[in-house]
Amino acid sequence: MIIEPRMRGFICLTAHPDGCAQNVKNQIEYVKSKGAINGPKKVLVIGASTGFGLASRITAAFGSDASTIGVFFEKAPSAGKTASPGWYNTAAFEKEAHAAGLYAKSINGDAFSKEIKQITLDLIKADLGQVDLVIYSLASPVRKHPDTEVLHRSTLKPIGGTYTNKTVDFHTGNVTDISIEPATDEDIENTVAVMGGEDWTMWIDALKAENLLAEGATTVAYSYIGPALTEPVYRKGTIGRAKDDLEATAFKIGDKLKDINGRAFVSVNKALVTQASSAIPVIPLYISLLYKIMKEEGIHEGTIEQIQRLYADRLYTGGEIPVDEKGRIRIDDWEMREDVQAKVAKLWEEATTETLPAIGDLPGYRADFLSLFGFEVDQVDYQKDTNEVVEIEGLAN
Repeated sequence: MIIEPRMRGFICLTAHPDGCAQNVKNQIEYVKSKGAINGPKKVLVIGASTGFGLASRITAAFGSDASTIGVFFEKAPSAGKTASPGWYNTAAFEKEAHAAGLYAKSINGDAFSKEIKQITLDLIKADLGQVDLVIYSLASPVRKHPDTEVLHRSTLKPIGGTYTNKTVDFHTGNVTDISIEPATDEDIENTVAVMGGEDWTMWIDALKAENLLAEGATTVAYSYIGPALTEPVYRKGTIGRAKDDLEATAFKIGDKLKDINGRAFVSVNKALVTQASSAIPVIPLYISLLYKIMKEEGIHEGTIEQIQRLYADRLYTGGEIPVDEKGRIRIDDWEMREDVQAKVAKLWEEATTETLPAIGDLPGYRADFLSLFGFEVDQVDYQKDTNEVVEIEGLAN
């Protein structure tokens, strides 16, 4: 079939298998071009099919020749219906990994559930024995609690008052004001339940109980802070409360891992176009301005550049891992440079529908968004018939 993007708001309902495969190949080539990393050898990535999780799996495999197990929740293809992009990403990754002689298997299902955790534990036990790196990169809006079976839904709301600021429709380029009503206590609790540190803890507890964490094992979860202008709706809103919980969890997990000389970190990453960030009001406008500046400064990074730098320059240098005053690894350091943020703040004041084409990089934002789904990727012929039914070679369940 000829596969074209079908949009509904900030979601693309279709994905292109060849475009997703080319994206994965491009990321692999980037990692290989940067040279070997003396890094992990047996890696579990929870949330492994898109964004930072996919980049983490690629960097481990093609930077350090690591065996990898990826856990994710993706929609499989059927005749006439495309899979979700993470399915095609994983199929492409496994094909490349197996061709390179690397172990790679995947588990598709609800990572919050006890069932998927047990399937994962059994696979590690059978195939790898232990893992020395656990990446936690889940980005789900909903979590069914495995003990209470309560369905928690996260919300993106300010706390304590209504938030009003600019946003942009990245399809049309229209800059408008948006107001978001404040969260209730229940909103905050639900968001922390979905996006906080409880499930990360459950994974580490389960792995440790089965002696599946190697001596000196490291676990990393991903977070974001962002600038002052997004603080009310992000870092000081409901999601910020969840990120606070996630970051506090790193210290608790670190204490649990002391007996195996293990370590737990939260890495604060750069603002990037992801399916999740596209849904957050204000963020698309901020990113379009940020991209313009960082590209002009020569310091722009995508997910793979960020994660390759995390592994090579932070986690696996052989020395002490640099952290901030709150114990967090900061690879948002280039984004948060004072000069970069000052320029963003100035442009923010100037941003209108009329001025944005000159002062922002909305075309770059749109291109990055569509590439998440395998569209507008160089070297791909979108006019040819493409087989939408692609299998994942190492799917273990």
